[in-house]
Amino acid sequence: MVAAIAAIAAAAVVVIVALSFALYAAVRDLIGPAWAAAAVAGAAAMIAVILAFYLTHKAKPPKPVKGDEQNLTSRLIELARERPLVAAAAVAAAATVVIKNPRILMAVITGALANRATANPPAKGKR
Repeated sequence: MVAAIAAIAAAAVVVIVALSFALYAAVRDLIGPAWAAAAVAGAAAMIAVILAFYLTHKAKPPKPVKGDEQNLTSRLIELARERPLVAAAAVAAAATVVIKNPRILMAVITGALANRATANPPAKGKR
């Protein structure tokens, strides 16, 4: 089963590379090699954006437990659906902060892993 999935993925990659070469060859004589390369990159970016929109549109936040408030993940997904421009601005601001100071990213990752480790202590085996 895994081999079949890998073969399908490899075939998809070959098709995408062939289509990229065909697009480049088709527009190279019209707009020049640099703009043809930009057209191929733009087409790939457009496909990635469409795929990302499709996948995030299908995502559903986890249902909160009865009597429990919504968790942070479901609130963030709900906010992103209601106000996509605000969510995009927040992601851009976070990326800017992380690029300027990578220590902040390490602090956030360390904090998230520390909270997860204390929330779910490892179970002791029965002897």
